[in-house]
Amino acid sequence: MTGDTELKRQLVHRHIRPFPDFPKKGIMFRDICPILKEPAALAAVIDLFEEHARKNYEKVELIVGLDARGFLFGPLLAQRLGIGFVLIRKKGKLPGATVSVVYDLEYGTAEMEIQEDGVAPGQKVLLIDDLLATGGTLLAACELMRKQQAEVLGCMVIIELKELNGIEKLKPLSVYSLLEY
Repeated sequence: MTGDTELKRQLVHRHIRPFPDFPKKGIMFRDICPILKEPAALAAVIDLFEEHARKNYEKVELIVGLDARGFLFGPLLAQRLGIGFVLIRKKGKLPGATVSVVYDLEYGTAEMEIQEDGVAPGQKVLLIDDLLATGGTLLAACELMRKQQAEVLGCMVIIELKELNGIEKLKPLSVYSLLEY
């Protein structure tokens, strides 16, 4: 890791605000909102994602962002890479024909979808979100991409919560995390 890369990671780290006991007791919530308020921190996030994508995913054709925080970083990265951006949303939020997948949550299920024409068969995509916790949401997004016959090259997140071991669900896919807690 270059010195410049490490300085950017430190800048991003300084702009993540911890909230103990949110949304319930025993949870340490990592708030990324301060990154969005500080142009240098936001630029550092996109710089780090761009550097990783250019080095490891030369053939990426599309960035796919997960509802909702993947929408904040994905379009900026896509624009830097000169490629398109597509949304994966919660069920019922997209117009037109959609493809969906149901996935398990800690207490129940959820459903996410993409517009039917959002990703072409064989298209090489990178998934982006703010957080990897248990891995369920990113795994569901990968399943949605399989339904679309897209090729998932990898996943990128700002924060990985190591103790929840979500990365295991995503194997053999590569997951790039800017920060690990």
